[in-house]
Amino acid sequence: MRFPLLFVTRSCKAVHRLQQNPFLSPNSAPWRHQRIAVLTHQCKDERSYYITTPIFYVNASPHLGHLYSVVIADCLHKYKLLQGFNSKFSTGTDEHGLKIQQAAAAAGKDALTFCTDVSERFKHLFDSCSISYTDYIRTTEQRHRQAVEHFWSVLWNKGLIYKGRYEGWYSTQDESFLTPSQVGDAMDSSGKEIKVSLESGHKVEWMKEENYMFRLSAFRSQLLDWLRGNPRAIQPECFYQAVLQWLQHDLPDLSVSRQRSRLQWGISVPDDPEQTIYVWLDALVNYLTVAGYPDNHDQWWNAAHHIVGKDILKFHAIYWPAFLLGAGLPLPQTIYVHSHWTAGGKKMSKSLGNVVDPLQRSQTFTSDGMRYFLLRQGVPDSDCDYTDHKVLKLLNAELADSLGGLLNRCTAPALNPAQVYPSFCPQSFLREQGGRAVVEDYHMLDAVKSLPAVVEQHYESMHVYKALEAITACVRQTNGFVQRHAPWKLDLKNSKDQQWLDTIIHVSLECLRIYGTLLQPIVPEISNKLLSRLGVQPSERSWAALNFLPRHQGLDCPFEGRALGSNSGVLFSRLESQNVDKQKPNKRQYN
Repeated sequence: MRFPLLFVTRSCKAVHRLQQNPFLSPNSAPWRHQRIAVLTHQCKDERSYYITTPIFYVNASPHLGHLYSVVIADCLHKYKLLQGFNSKFSTGTDEHGLKIQQAAAAAGKDALTFCTDVSERFKHLFDSCSISYTDYIRTTEQRHRQAVEHFWSVLWNKGLIYKGRYEGWYSTQDESFLTPSQVGDAMDSSGKEIKVSLESGHKVEWMKEENYMFRLSAFRSQLLDWLRGNPRAIQPECFYQAVLQWLQHDLPDLSVSRQRSRLQWGISVPDDPEQTIYVWLDALVNYLTVAGYPDNHDQWWNAAHHIVGKDILKFHAIYWPAFLLGAGLPLPQTIYVHSHWTAGGKKMSKSLGNVVDPLQRSQTFTSDGMRYFLLRQGVPDSDCDYTDHKVLKLLNAELADSLGGLLNRCTAPALNPAQVYPSFCPQSFLREQGGRAVVEDYHMLDAVKSLPAVVEQHYESMHVYKALEAITACVRQTNGFVQRHAPWKLDLKNSKDQQWLDTIIHVSLECLRIYGTLLQPIVPEISNKLLSRLGVQPSERSWAALNFLPRHQGLDCPFEGRALGSNSGVLFSRLESQNVDKQKPNKRQYN
């Protein structure tokens, strides 16, 4: 459902509701018909957009993957704001579960204090990296408890939750139930044979307990119908295909509670204080909590888009849609999936000492520098590798030298002594009538003119790295344009040379204005600095203002003759390798 121009489901009062009869089978024709109605219902009275990250588990401090998730979401949020959407952006922390209970005990803290301490680390990182979230949700908040209890009651009243007995494998580390086919043999550090999750490698234990089960088995055909009818619902394509493959097999009913005697740190099952709601059901409802569930969620929930890591795809692409179908709620518009980051070609781990501290690196490379690197190098459908050397090389080449050098050239007093947006001479760009521009110059104009549509297409599909490739290629062309015509060699006593110099600078500043506007979702501080230097006002930085070189089209340019903004120094300072080499692997205690 993603196109260069997004048609977002708009907010309105939902008119399709499921029957509340708890005896109506999820597989019956009436139930299925109503389900599809909820699934396909669209309302279009407001341009709303709701983007979410996963809420992050607070058993350890934030790592590079967490920052990557929020930077992607923040980029999409800022982009939608530029387009004039009413955008909501949610992130936060997942604070219930056995892992948290154990980690808090090991740290000698009560659970809530432990959660608050770690949650604040996440919040500090996000604030330090210009993350413009509109809601920071914690699952220990009262508003969330109320949403979870209501959601549970809806499923219970529909007969989709029943008391049963679970017997099978469970991973505390993953907070996940596993089938026998998902478990394999391994040795622990002492040489003892253990069972592990084949996907994560974490130890699993055989568990027998009486708890509540969700009728997941009833939803396989509806999930298949949803995906086959919405081939862009999960992106990139490889992850969409993976979910379809999972759904070729029967889905077992899912345990959705734990005995209170085993798990005290969580939300109690309504009317049964001996049971605690399963952490994943609890956590997933956060997206609804932020949307205003259960009373005022329609506007935002009809425009929901999720950013998730590939390791939690099954929870978001199978369990979550099944819960929503059961509760009579629309499904997310899109689930964007990204891959993981390695360090020096190896998985990051405390034992290898190669864990990259994102806060430390954002201080070394600047927050915009880290944002740019993650979005420039991050490819959603394959794992990406981090090294400090890669960051330094990329930022110096593309931000300091190419983009920064272009701005410096075009605003330097030597070429622009009046410090204005100079005039454009149409006679210099007469494609077939002997102007001073050459064929490569027209190729550049065509590329920059089409750039906003190219970038828009890539932002919409979460291929931000492709958008940055396109912008970088145009920046190179503009540098080539300036270098080719060497305005510093022109005779400024000659009126025609002066006109040509002004035109070269005007065209180059117009290119920079387009680049600065398009880069706002990626590097907000650098973009602000660039646009302010050009004298572009905040009201002139929206997507609608991306009209490139209007003078070449015979139209007025609002910037022509306008004074440039003050010079606040280089756009991005070059990074020195000796300073970066001082970085040490992160030794912070993860407790």
